Amino acid sequence: MTNWIPDLTGSGPLYQRLADSIEADIDRGVIGAGVKLPPQRDLAYDIGATVGTVGRAYQLLRERGLVSGEVGRGTYVLGQSPGAQPEASDVSVEGTRYVDAPKDKLRFDSTAAPDIGQGTIVADVLSRTAQDHPHEISSYTRDFPDRWYEAGARWLSRNSFLPTADTIVPTLGTHAAVMAVIAALTAPGDYVAFEHLTYSQISRSAGLIGRRTALVASDDEGLDPIDFERVCAQKHPRMLFLIPTAQNPTLVTLSAARREAIARVARDYNVILIEDDLYGHLTDDPTPLLVEYAPERTIVAGGLSKSVAAGLRGGWLSCPPAYRHRIRVAHKMMTGGMPFLLAEVNARLVLSGQASDIRKRSIAEISARISIVRESLAGFSFKAHDKVPFVWLTLPDPWLSGTFKNACLEHGVLIDDEDEFKAGRSERVFHGVRFGVSQPRRREDIAGGVAVIRRLLDEGRAGYDSFS
Repeated sequence: MTNWIPDLTGSGPLYQRLADSIEADIDRGVIGAGVKLPPQRDLAYDIGATVGTVGRAYQLLRERGLVSGEVGRGTYVLGQSPGAQPEASDVSVEGTRYVDAPKDKLRFDSTAAPDIGQGTIVADVLSRTAQDHPHEISSYTRDFPDRWYEAGARWLSRNSFLPTADTIVPTLGTHAAVMAVIAALTAPGDYVAFEHLTYSQISRSAGLIGRRTALVASDDEGLDPIDFERVCAQKHPRMLFLIPTAQNPTLVTLSAARREAIARVARDYNVILIEDDLYGHLTDDPTPLLVEYAPERTIVAGGLSKSVAAGLRGGWLSCPPAYRHRIRVAHKMMTGGMPFLLAEVNARLVLSGQASDIRKRSIAEISARISIVRESLAGFSFKAHDKVPFVWLTLPDPWLSGTFKNACLEHGVLIDDEDEFKAGRSERVFHGVRFGVSQPRRREDIAGGVAVIRRLLDEGRAGYDSFS
């Protein structure tokens, strides 16, 4: 949206003229589907209006079904079919992503487990589960068998962290697991602390249930314990969410010294720690988990989505036993409860060793794809891990994160700009994008998509015209 100024000629309130002008430019194709509108403060400066005036115009556009977005993340233009009503739009945006990807685009905006043929294995386990437990499948799940807890304890075990079954809560995926913790152990109005860049859908979801976000600074070594202590002293957060190993999206892994310092601050200020170890389970990193430094206040979350199959919604928590019942009740209230079929299939996959076998094959496929990235992007600044299915690319001048994302979209590749990972309103600019390599089915598609990224980096902004 650079170099765009709305036409505000005409009569009537300024906010209405602004909304009408934007709508007209959307209709003419000057502003395309998926484009991010200028930040309210920037546009207000450009047209000599107040931020409130621009905010009213954007709200009017939302009411007309033309845009979608949320505070701190940006406002995006929705797609419109000719003659269609706004609610019948073919394109919808969640945060900065398309809910339904445009056709003929490579999905480099997902990090779910790659398709390595696990569907056949899952189909067999599903069939046997249905045959063995027809009554349990036809009814609501009231009792959790011991094997579901045993599976969670086995799957979350890593390095010297060996949780016992009495610490486990089976969940509908890792996201639901973390949200159950937040709902159970905080109250509306409480602060939950996050890094500026992180898996931001947790902060968004927490906001929907009335929790507030406190941002903690990070550096090249990860979350800064000194700034964490500052935030604790000023805002008194009840909880900190972090990804200590292979952080999403920056791929930073916290050192043992940082983990120990974070645990100390959390203990001093009585902060509960949520350790998301989804990507840690793909790595062979030997650093002790954060939970080992503060076991009395750390809850570990993990699941199958990145290494086995995201569609199974398999997840588990390991928590101090005193929290277990509250979290389990909160999970049921938040999700409607565990479906027997999924929970049983996930447990069988883990306890039989099939989940571990699929994970090994997934890692091998990820490694082959990351090798393609390393070769194609040689000479540019990026972070990658041979076993983790995404790359954090630092953009050279003069690229901006959102502009580069739009350029990739126009060339057929969906990636994530840095705004997708901002947990709240942040003045920090990182000039980075994340792209995943696990969703395209063929390695040839990975090579083609990375070639697009390489070409855009080589050409710079001169090779991209957002109004062509």
